[in-house]
Amino acid sequence: MFSIHTTVEIEKAAREFGLEPAALLAIAEIESAGQVFARVDGRNEPLIRFEGHYFDRRLSGHKQDMARAGGLASPDTGAIPNPRSQAARWEMIERAAAIDHQAAYESTSWGLGQVMGSHWLWLGFDNVDALVAEARSGAAGQARLMARYIDKAGLANALNGHDWEAVGHGYNGPGFRKNAYHIKLAEAYQRHVDGTSSSDRVMQVGARGELVGELQEALLALGYPVDADGIYGPGTARAVQKFQAEYGLAADGIAGPRTQAALRKALRPASGWWSALMGWFTGLFGRS
Repeated sequence: MFSIHTTVEIEKAAREFGLEPAALLAIAEIESAGQVFARVDGRNEPLIRFEGHYFDRRLSGHKQDMARAGGLASPDTGAIPNPRSQAARWEMIERAAAIDHQAAYESTSWGLGQVMGSHWLWLGFDNVDALVAEARSGAAGQARLMARYIDKAGLANALNGHDWEAVGHGYNGPGFRKNAYHIKLAEAYQRHVDGTSSSDRVMQVGARGELVGELQEALLALGYPVDADGIYGPGTARAVQKFQAEYGLAADGIAGPRTQAALRKALRPASGWWSALMGWFTGLFGRS
């Protein structure tokens, strides 16, 4: 499940492009499996996928020979496998960019919505680097890029009308039924409408890390005093317990799926606090 920050940014992008927030969240979840960033050389980077057959089509002569010899290009779809780790994929695209920067970036899908770099002109960017910069700018940029693609591809009505087969065909291609893409979209949409998800990570005393820190910042924004230190200690548990009691939840001090959904719902109307926290979120989730 997405963090509160990413959820709000996707919803914001949806409203900007006239899309139903829960529907856009569904596509983002299926495309990214809830992961927004990969840690690469100490930086937060968007998830990428390099397409060697796209790269091959954009090259000729000596550059094409170099790319094929280096295992980066092939005329056959799927002949160039992507490494499993995102760090290795970024190393791969850097090698490709050393041969032809524009062709390499155009042959890569970027971010939450896995939008191909080759769409830069169609999507209204000045060049492929501008599209990539949007994807690398953070969760908000990735969400805008995904929403822009859906709008430009004429999928807005199908998305807002919950025509998952049409959305699946338009976004995932004619083979969408093979992996039940439309069914996964419908199920993800329902989870977001319900405001709960089985993929929410349960947080309780002893947990620590960025998600705990963001939970603490959300509690602070709603007026529950807590130290935003990324450590789920007794003070955080008490704050969660107080929030749960005031919002009609079981007051057990454990931030499970229902509690996290209630936090997201409570934060959405409070738009004023978001600007004040953007600096903190940019430092946590943006590129260093």
